[in-house]
Amino acid sequence: MNIKAFRIALSAVTLSTLALTGCGGPGASRDSARPMGAPPPPAEMSMGAKFAAEGDMLMEQLDAGGGQAGGETVAQQYIAYSHSLGMRLPVAAIEPTLQGHIDACNKAGPAVCMVTNSWMNAYSEDEASASLNLRATPAWIDQFLNGVEAEAEAAKGEITNRQTTAEDLTVSIIDTDARLKAQQTLQARLEQLLADRPGKLGELLETERELARVNGEIDSLTSSLAALRQRVNMSELSVSYETKRNPVSQGALQPLARAFGDFFYNLSSALAAVITAFAVGLPWLILIGVFVWIWLKLIWPRVRRKKS
Repeated sequence: MNIKAFRIALSAVTLSTLALTGCGGPGASRDSARPMGAPPPPAEMSMGAKFAAEGDMLMEQLDAGGGQAGGETVAQQYIAYSHSLGMRLPVAAIEPTLQGHIDACNKAGPAVCMVTNSWMNAYSEDEASASLNLRATPAWIDQFLNGVEAEAEAAKGEITNRQTTAEDLTVSIIDTDARLKAQQTLQARLEQLLADRPGKLGELLETERELARVNGEIDSLTSSLAALRQRVNMSELSVSYETKRNPVSQGALQPLARAFGDFFYNLSSALAAVITAFAVGLPWLILIGVFVWIWLKLIWPRVRRKKS
């Protein structure tokens, strides 16, 4: 028997056992099952604690039953792939190539490929860059990667980098799926208790609160499991586009043209700096000249006479 049938059978047996235990068996009452002289039973745990314990037990049983089926270990791997690609193209070919990739993804449809982000910046006539992020099925991405090198050569460009990374999501998916099934089993039992076993108002309210908690947990686990499976079913692809410079292009001569254009500006700036330095240093030069004149005319002659 496969693992799915094994889990279903195990869940049915567990539910039957729990129902018989909680009800005391068909046609039996708690008073008839208790001896006349026996002391009263200890206080039972609260309904919420009981449901939580039963949910944990169900999840443990599902985990224990999912590891083996008929003596054979069932192992299915869930791998999420991420691809990155770098292209160096002439500036005139960047925008058409980017738009062609976007159109190819949109033509495949959202079930096969979807664009998550794209942008392009044109810095000058000879320099631009762009980026494209998308999610697609592994088959579509393989087809795209197989033809992108020929596309780059046709546009007189080249592929600069190409990388593929893999992330194993097997444990996360199996664990989330087991928790979801355990919560669904507990949800069915709670709904059956509300429908078939009317009791005190307090117990009914506590059962409804527990059912609401279980429903919220099921919604959260369902969303998490769907996101994990989408990462496996649709891989990520990131493409970057950069400019392939032409050595004789106008951009290569821009530094020289900029230097000639800024010649008079730089010359006037240099002259202004010289004049500013002279204006700042002139008072100091005058002061130094006065001290030198005093030394030569007044002090130094007296020093010479004393020595002679």
